[in-house]
Amino acid sequence: MPANRGRGHHAGLTTGAILDAAIRLADRDGLAALSMRRLGTELGVEAMALYHHFPNKDALLDGIIERLATAAPVPRFDGTDWRDGLRRYTRTRRDTLAAHPNLVPLVLSRPGNTAGNHRLMETLLESLRSAGFPPRQALDMVYALHGLILVHAAVDAGIGDAPAPHGETGQDRRLADVPAEEYPLLAEAARSSAGRGPTARFEFALDALIAGFDVA
Repeated sequence: MPANRGRGHHAGLTTGAILDAAIRLADRDGLAALSMRRLGTELGVEAMALYHHFPNKDALLDGIIERLATAAPVPRFDGTDWRDGLRRYTRTRRDTLAAHPNLVPLVLSRPGNTAGNHRLMETLLESLRSAGFPPRQALDMVYALHGLILVHAAVDAGIGDAPAPHGETGQDRRLADVPAEEYPLLAEAARSSAGRGPTARFEFALDALIAGFDVA
């Protein structure tokens, strides 16, 4: 633990360092543990030093959401296939949230209404326009992909239908027990899906979405 600095003595403290420390704290101790006081202790400064960078906790939470959102490089489709670019972007966004399950409830419950998120969306729309999509359709595509990311992030984090060991979801376990004599197709599908887990379903849904974009 670094030595505690007094009020005003926070040389080297940056917005990025504060956000990274906040994410580490939430990863380790849970979102409920995140407070300006605890974060100050984590960084070895008084809580008041944080207010030079964030006027209140709401601004800090907005910053965390923006930090997670902008961790994925925004694809640009100049000379590249827009389909592959969207797949890479969507997988990276999902992987980012999977690495921070304690923060998934925050992302689900709080809109990312920040300048950084707006710039990210603008860049995505610019890339999709360069691939031939008008802005309204491009925005629908982005929202569809972000919805897919959030649903699977919630499943990965155990919110709602929590994942079982080895990647099988609770729904998989329940379906495995349905009587085959009453529901033969459902039982067969459940048996053949055993062990596939949420990643395979994510990839299926991602491919289906992108295929739909291609013909929309």
